[in-house]
Amino acid sequence: MKHIVIIGGGTGSFVVLRGIKHYPVRISSIVTMMDSGGSTGRLRDQLGVLPPGDLRQSLVALSDTSQLWRTLFLYRFEQGDLEGHNFGNIFLTALEKISNNYQEVIDTAAYILKTRGNVIPVTFDRVHLCATYEDGETVETEAFIDEAKHKKTRISSIFLKPSAVANPKAVEALETADMIVIGPGDLYTSLLPNIVVEGITSAIRSSSAPVTYIMNLFTKAGQTSGYKASDHIRDIEKYIERPVDFVLINEEPPKPEVVEYYAKYGEQLVKDDMQSDKRVLRVDLLSPTAYNKPKADHTMRSLLRHDPQKVALALWQLIQKHA
Repeated sequence: MKHIVIIGGGTGSFVVLRGIKHYPVRISSIVTMMDSGGSTGRLRDQLGVLPPGDLRQSLVALSDTSQLWRTLFLYRFEQGDLEGHNFGNIFLTALEKISNNYQEVIDTAAYILKTRGNVIPVTFDRVHLCATYEDGETVETEAFIDEAKHKKTRISSIFLKPSAVANPKAVEALETADMIVIGPGDLYTSLLPNIVVEGITSAIRSSSAPVTYIMNLFTKAGQTSGYKASDHIRDIEKYIERPVDFVLINEEPPKPEVVEYYAKYGEQLVKDDMQSDKRVLRVDLLSPTAYNKPKADHTMRSLLRHDPQKVALALWQLIQKHA
């Protein structure tokens, strides 16, 4: 059985994992641990816990338990002292407080949710993401980088404060992978934060597994403004220190009103400027329905997303041919 390793976090990984778990592959999801916004950020600040949000999404995506548990882990409180908090985040926070270590937290949650695959925090170190822009400014914490939509210059580099060492299970997963998948997701707040953890780049660089990148649908204001497809690939290759082997790009155009919605926030469709690049596979990856955000969720979310089944099918076909 082929071993597929997904590197990312948040809704991007959620989409990929939801689809690929229905195929005969062994799955490892390496998840960013730098989130500091929303419910996760409040729990980090108030209780000193590791960020649970991205882990929760991966656990739920791979869950084979009853619909009740999956619904509970995604439920967000709409009023009272818990307004904006997610039940799954609180659950993982409570588990951390009564467990001997964080691996025990993951094991317990995975047992309850009957996850099909391994959810692996990229690090157990308590760190924050920092970004330095081409104008010389440095912004600290993932939440502030995510909110820096006013920035007109590009990010020149990212780093962790303090530095972090990779979870040995993440390194082991990369060493035994038959395919490494990066994305989709915010380039500088969901994907690359995993790569700058000490030990991850070297594990990817030395792996014999092909690296596949799933191209984002739209640019991200303040992070990838004006980025074309080749810009995404250039930045990823800079951090993984090896070429990307395959690139999945959506070829189905979204509805004009969706494009107009994103334009209001300074975000555009990622232009495909890799027409002559033989690494690119162009397929319909678009979800037919727009995301309906809960009222209690005050975080800016993507309206349009990749379709889990379409992404999984494209990956499965790649795995059969090249892994």
